[in-house]
Amino acid sequence: MRILRALVTLAGLLLIWGLITAILGLPKFMLPSPLIVAEALLTHKSLIAENALTTAIEILVGLILGVLFGMVSALLISAYHPVKQWIFPLLIASQAIPVFAIAPLLVLWLGYGIAPKIVMSMLIIYFPVTVGFLDGLNRTDQSWLNLAGLLQQSGNAGRLRKLINLYLYIKIPFALPSLASGIRVAAAIAPIGAVVGEWVGASSGLGYLMLHANARVQTDLMFASLLVLTAMALILYYLIDALLLRALPWLSTQNSPKTP
Repeated sequence: MRILRALVTLAGLLLIWGLITAILGLPKFMLPSPLIVAEALLTHKSLIAENALTTAIEILVGLILGVLFGMVSALLISAYHPVKQWIFPLLIASQAIPVFAIAPLLVLWLGYGIAPKIVMSMLIIYFPVTVGFLDGLNRTDQSWLNLAGLLQQSGNAGRLRKLINLYLYIKIPFALPSLASGIRVAAAIAPIGAVVGEWVGASSGLGYLMLHANARVQTDLMFASLLVLTAMALILYYLIDALLLRALPWLSTQNSPKTP
């Protein structure tokens, strides 16, 4: 039923799109019909696939690095007050800087290769993962913290070992639902960083292909590339969602958005 609903929704959107182009009689370079876009997708399938592979690598590597750095940052901010005093304000301030302002600098520093696009994806992913995981760590049930404190008073473990045990057995398990939500948000916005980086300076990728197609008034190729990018984003989101539910089977299904 989920697949059927998705197909019906897609068919409805394509029908509305086709009716708009037919009724308004818009020229191809302004808004191509779904059939023209499908023809462009088939005609340029090799070119689109080659550039889609580059963008997919940028998104996946950026997602992995962003999640890892976000988790480490959240743990450090939560565990050590001095780190929170110095790092957390910088974390908030970093979100006030538009990504379009950072992208040219990254291209200047790292070149036109894949590195600046990965860094762009990582920067966009980093914030929701860090904030989501940190919020989960800070919202641990106080009764469990009190119980952990009582149990640790009877042991002979050092201060560092007690802190590790507190996070490993109490805080991190309680924060996993919030971390999963942050990763879902990160998966949804991961393509933004890669595409922005490709717009600023690149020699391959779907963003690069769309930019050049737009400059040559190949609107059908631009729409075809955009559809492929959208499909990649949807596949990534639902794949991450499925992996999280498999890795964290004790999470309530209410924590996972309903699949259309």
